Amino acid sequence: MKIAVCIKQVPTREWQPRLNDDKTWVRDQDVSYEMNEPDAYALEEALRLREKHGGEVVVCSAGPSRVQQVIREALARGADRALHVEDDALATADAFTAASALAPAMAEQKFDLILTGLQSDDQGHAQFGPVLGEKLGVPHSTIIMEVNIDPSTGSGQAGGSMRVKRELEGGWFQYITMPLPALLTIQSGINTLRYATLKGIMAAKKKEIAKVAAPAGLAARQKIVAMYAPQKAKQTVMITGAPAEAARELVKRLREEARVL
Repeated sequence: MKIAVCIKQVPTREWQPRLNDDKTWVRDQDVSYEMNEPDAYALEEALRLREKHGGEVVVCSAGPSRVQQVIREALARGADRALHVEDDALATADAFTAASALAPAMAEQKFDLILTGLQSDDQGHAQFGPVLGEKLGVPHSTIIMEVNIDPSTGSGQAGGSMRVKRELEGGWFQYITMPLPALLTIQSGINTLRYATLKGIMAAKKKEIAKVAAPAGLAARQKIVAMYAPQKAKQTVMITGAPAEAARELVKRLREEARVL
């Protein structure tokens, strides 16, 4: 079974954001980076599927050379090899652009299953997985809680099938049978993450990272106009008067100002 896992390098959660001069992104020189946590759960799920069905796990990422930090981390955790679409312009790419950059190189690999995290910690759009699935021409499903490959249709190769469990709103779940190849976005928390061992870190240094140039003519479909820190505005209002009058005033404020009614 040939499994691809798309991973992204994002600023660490502990880092205090500082904006660049034109207020369109953070100051790169001040940032410390880590693997996007939702993608780490996708990687773990891929490693477990490989342990059960055999095959290989290939991590795929797009971005500047610094992205190799998280690629090496994924290799140290157990991935077999990596594919890196390297281009400095992809450092702040939107979901459509990143998917467009990765799709041609990934299509050549003919993966049986592609896994991504549900969303990225930095942008949080949850669009990359579905867009990549469309670019690759494979069915996709999102917010996956469980993956079961049907052994009667093969060990996960193209032409086989799988049954997945999706998380819906309000505590509901949906079970879907899907053909392979396919793409899934994995919900965070569905498994327990493994961490790199010293042996894994040493082995990662010898594993292949195939570098691929980004497709020519790649252009972003969206532009960040401005970023700003949220304004913290908190005001306490004391409502006085008779109970009935105060209650009417409270309801009015909740409806017209707080907009919660």
